[in-house]
Amino acid sequence: MPVKPDYIRPLDLKHGRIDMNHGAGGRAGLQLIEEVFARAFDNPALREGNDGAVLALPAPAAGHRLVMATDAHVISPLFFPGGDIGSLAVHGTVNDVAVMGAVPLWLSASFILEEGFPLADLQRIVQSMAAAARAAGVAIVTGDTKVVEQGHGDGVYISTTGIGALPPGREIGGARARPGDVVLVSGTLGDHGVAVLSQRESLGFDTEVRSDSAALHGLVARLLAAVPEGAVRTLRDPTRGGLGTTLNEIARQSRVGIALDEAALPIAPQVEAACELLGLDPLYIANEGKLVAIVAAEHADAALAALRADPLGTAAARIGRVRADEHHFVTMTTRFGGQRVVDWLSGEPLPRIC
Repeated sequence: MPVKPDYIRPLDLKHGRIDMNHGAGGRAGLQLIEEVFARAFDNPALREGNDGAVLALPAPAAGHRLVMATDAHVISPLFFPGGDIGSLAVHGTVNDVAVMGAVPLWLSASFILEEGFPLADLQRIVQSMAAAARAAGVAIVTGDTKVVEQGHGDGVYISTTGIGALPPGREIGGARARPGDVVLVSGTLGDHGVAVLSQRESLGFDTEVRSDSAALHGLVARLLAAVPEGAVRTLRDPTRGGLGTTLNEIARQSRVGIALDEAALPIAPQVEAACELLGLDPLYIANEGKLVAIVAAEHADAALAALRADPLGTAAARIGRVRADEHHFVTMTTRFGGQRVVDWLSGEPLPRIC
């Protein structure tokens, strides 16, 4: 890593702020990269200081395919109960790779910073992001930083891209659900969206609602190890648009219908109360640490047990089944025995949620 000349003072990480020089490609930008990003994300590939990273697949890699996913994070507020934009950026992209059945390996990160943004907040976000990446066992190997004028951003936006290795023969996707399959969810719904909303609107609930933001690749690995290859048809993390939108996407891709049981949906009492108070439907509230699994019926019990055996899946539940339906509807049997269509999300009830 380049050595700074003696006359360059260290960044004032306590009181300093981002200015346009940090995005101009000169010495100020190099100093920001070295003292904030490279120090937190340090690894051999990043240490090379090149425009990209040269990476080798870990052994054994024969027959493995690469999975790549990308995500942008514009959440407001930047800090919320249970996480922040930094950890969320890692978890969101790791999960997109994991639900493809792949083992996440590497991330890239691009930061859009607003002029005037406090360096202390940036350091806090970067350190949180580094801790999340270490905990997930992935390396942030390359990245970029840009600065926009004050008033043209909202503090910081982060875009991440993840790469993972998919073992040979593993096929998991949205078009693979079949009539008779069982729908599982790994835990309570709506925690992330309500946590962010409560912080944004300064809502005081009797019990704090915390985001479920977490990396799910360990949970996915446990699930896949518990059942034969091919038993898990589809995996998704129901983020923006929530469970309702995610299941509509799967129904459309697989050209099937999905029938839910409202009484089986796991929803924390404080989340259900908050949604009732605010006129929101928890089926459409974002999650950042849950997955939906569609599994062959004969292996559903083993899959559910595997989910519940993991700390991130203790509240996992069987919530419905896949059925033949040429209209590809998602429906739900209500607690009162009626039928309801669970349509696609219309509008944006919670903008800037991830």
